[in-house]
Amino acid sequence: MIVSVVGMPGATVARASAAEARRRLAESDFLLVDVHVGDEPSADARPVVKELGLEHESPKWFGRTEEPARADYVGHSAGFVVPVVEKGHVSHVHMLATERHIVALHRGPARSLRAVIERLEAENPADTPAMLFLLLQEALDTFRREATKYLLQVEDLEDAMFERRRPEQIYRLTRLRRRAAVLHRFLLPYLQATEEMFGRRMVNRDFPEERLRLVQEFQHTGRLALNDIEALQEATRRAFAGYSSLVAGEQNGVINRLAIVSTIFLPLSFLTGYFGMNFTYLTDVIQSRVLFWLLAVGLQVGVLVVALYVLHRTHIWRRFRSDDGIEE
Repeated sequence: MIVSVVGMPGATVARASAAEARRRLAESDFLLVDVHVGDEPSADARPVVKELGLEHESPKWFGRTEEPARADYVGHSAGFVVPVVEKGHVSHVHMLATERHIVALHRGPARSLRAVIERLEAENPADTPAMLFLLLQEALDTFRREATKYLLQVEDLEDAMFERRRPEQIYRLTRLRRRAAVLHRFLLPYLQATEEMFGRRMVNRDFPEERLRLVQEFQHTGRLALNDIEALQEATRRAFAGYSSLVAGEQNGVINRLAIVSTIFLPLSFLTGYFGMNFTYLTDVIQSRVLFWLLAVGLQVGVLVVALYVLHRTHIWRRFRSDDGIEE
């Protein structure tokens, strides 16, 4: 277990034992405690809650493994299970916020506090509720940054598809579409849970005006994050449709060329079938080898001339060449 204590104001970070963190939680009026519980996803965090002296303030689910996104008020404290995107993976951070301190508990790979500390130094929140909403907005920003990164990858893939289509592009689009679905699946339940909780609190006439502003800013950021993810999903659908239309256009061109070639060589097929028949007129009248070659070559040349004339007059061949130029 790794415990980091962030003193406010000033955002001074220090490593501490569980006993030291418990003492500072009892004495300080403005504190952030970050607890990292093991690398095993199944690690139990409830004993840590007791070591920090939070068993009476925290909800029963706080620190429980595989807990879904949620937001609840428990007396004078609020508990959150916040989804956070870290290095392409979505993990849940448990947060307990009171009027005096915030405790963030997470498991799995150690999460860097650098971005959080830099934001605390830049924003310099005045009290614990302001720091809580700053942390919640930082979690939403991880979704926005991830969605923007994937959106740029989709646009790069679209540009590459118009230059040259390759099978692995479909595989990459499928992976990006799946990542967009994962982001949406983790974010949407969290936004719904916070919307319900803050909605119940905002109807209270005694709800402070400053906290109402913080809630509205958080909701606005949540909608932006959701819109970014939905834009990513729409971009992947558009890329799939564009790839399909390009492939369909190529197939149509191939079919048209095959149709033209088949039309040109159709007389040969006709002559082969005609002279392969054994009936009286063919055996009695058309017996000369010269006549056979005259019909075969003459008919073929005549059909070629007519076909080329039609292609020239209707500009079909020019359209094929222009299509090839666009593909190149």
